[in-house]
Amino acid sequence: MNAIDWAGVARNLDAQGSAVIGRLLSPDQCDALVALYPREDRFRSRVVMARHGFGRGEYKYFSYPLPELIARLRTAFYPPLAELANRWNTAMAIDVRFPAQHAKFIKRCHAAGQRRPTPLLLQYGAGDYNCLHQDLYGEHVFPLQLTILLSEPGSDFTGGEFVMTEQRPRMQSRAEVVPLDKGDAVIFAVSHRPVQGTRGTYRVNLRHGVSRVRSGHRHTAGIIFHDAA
Repeated sequence: MNAIDWAGVARNLDAQGSAVIGRLLSPDQCDALVALYPREDRFRSRVVMARHGFGRGEYKYFSYPLPELIARLRTAFYPPLAELANRWNTAMAIDVRFPAQHAKFIKRCHAAGQRRPTPLLLQYGAGDYNCLHQDLYGEHVFPLQLTILLSEPGSDFTGGEFVMTEQRPRMQSRAEVVPLDKGDAVIFAVSHRPVQGTRGTYRVNLRHGVSRVRSGHRHTAGIIFHDAA
């Protein structure tokens, strides 16, 4: 955590709504998370995307207690991101403010009936993809989240790029592909962010997804900071 340039992360999030952290996890840590996927005792539910019109592929939500690595990242990444989230909400004239510690925010979620953990593992095979979407889950939404690529592009899979779109007022949408290597993480806006225009600050709407996997298998871990209703 000490090696992360949080000022640089904030600049990238301000500029484009995403920021990449290279080599956040080691190959062994990535492989250990992937190895959890067949273990039903570690998860609360499994979602097959095609059944819900979400795309193709599947994912599983972890149950509490979370794996130690996932819990540690969720707790450690929250404070610097909460500072940015509060600044964004001020700029967008949104009254919600986030506490400095993740445990206090989770208490807020649980008090509102959002008690189900949202960190997850996703699995894609050839031909699978994830439609553009937003991970909201209830009234209380933390505006930033984290995805970690657990597979090696070019050897474990081809295709399967992380994609974001940004819908700007009275303008056409902007798409961005975020290249990742195994162990890299991308922090990105869940649903909206402020953008400085010539007439002041305006709000843009964001969605994210995964392009079609052309071969192999792709695994990712997702860390969402709010819990689900």
